[in-house]
Amino acid sequence: MSAPVYLDHHATTPCAPEVVEAMLPWLTQSFGNAASKAHAFGWAAEGAVEAARRQVAALVGASPKEVVFTSGATEANNLAIKGVAEAYAARGRHFVTTTIEHKAVLDTLAWLERGGAQVTRVPVGADGVVRVADIEAALRPDTVLVSVMAANNEVGSLAPLAELGALCRARGVFLHTDAAQAAGKVPLDVEAQRLDLVAFTAHKLYGPKGIGALYVRRRDPQVRLAPQMHGGGHERGLRSGTQPVHQIVGFGRACALAAERMAADAAAQGALRDRLWRALSEVPGARLNGGLEHRLPGNLNVSFEGVEAEALLGGLRGVAAVSSGAACASATLEPSHVLRAIGVSDDRAHCSLRFGLGRATTAEDIDRVASAIADLVAEVRARSV
Repeated sequence: MSAPVYLDHHATTPCAPEVVEAMLPWLTQSFGNAASKAHAFGWAAEGAVEAARRQVAALVGASPKEVVFTSGATEANNLAIKGVAEAYAARGRHFVTTTIEHKAVLDTLAWLERGGAQVTRVPVGADGVVRVADIEAALRPDTVLVSVMAANNEVGSLAPLAELGALCRARGVFLHTDAAQAAGKVPLDVEAQRLDLVAFTAHKLYGPKGIGALYVRRRDPQVRLAPQMHGGGHERGLRSGTQPVHQIVGFGRACALAAERMAADAAAQGALRDRLWRALSEVPGARLNGGLEHRLPGNLNVSFEGVEAEALLGGLRGVAAVSSGAACASATLEPSHVLRAIGVSDDRAHCSLRFGLGRATTAEDIDRVASAIADLVAEVRARSV
């Protein structure tokens, strides 16, 4: 019996073999603490960390000195938002974001609101893309930060970062982007796009779980952050804690691989995504959520009218690994806040599946899954008559 097809790459990706190979020595013979300055074990670890920092920085066009290692994108988002809020409290306490952000951003901003900050949540279009004019209209003299995700984790919509960067720079407002889903999948350039803070993570781009990074602009303008973790002053005082050398090395190797393979991966996954949608669009009652134009190449989100996603997931268990929304929110029965934000009804949201294609996805995989879904939808509908 064939193994299930993995189509949940937005939740996590498998470690690339090259990443595992790069990490192993730092778990065994080269086990030194990068903060140990008195002997060769520490020096080797520090050198490995800095080499990886260069690889991570290169993926987004940054200077290595602008990369702060964290435990993942959630911590990086928290450090960016709370760090700015504390450091610039005298300048203003107004924040602008969108209605489709990841909970790591929305919940962090809600926490700030409980402390007296004000947050404007800007709606997006049916395609999941925020309009620059709407962000501009939300800005106030006391706005200190705009937070707009680079790519949405459910419908794959891509934000107009370059235009938002130009707007925020002209208005003297910092621009933060949660790039967990975008980094390594689509080009990011902190200078060309005028990004001030960028959060991303290794496990979304074929690296290990438990390691991420925050890009923090150092000049033109410099972004000051109040650290949210205190201790030994690691990561230039912005994120204390012993550096997990093996994870950092794996992150660096994953970023280097992503930079090499990005164009080829995007072309292959985009073609397979379109193949999947052509097949699923033939299923009666299938509707695409979001637009196809400004979308991650490996993302598809589809509703099947009158068929609960849970029924589909149960029936697909031996065929494919897909999801009904964000993995971090899978325990809730509430309809997706992202689908609601793009105008999808609650009933239709409950009938939606998210597909995340990856490097190992093949045309045979796509055809197998599409055929299984078509049969399952028909079967579920027949049972309900």
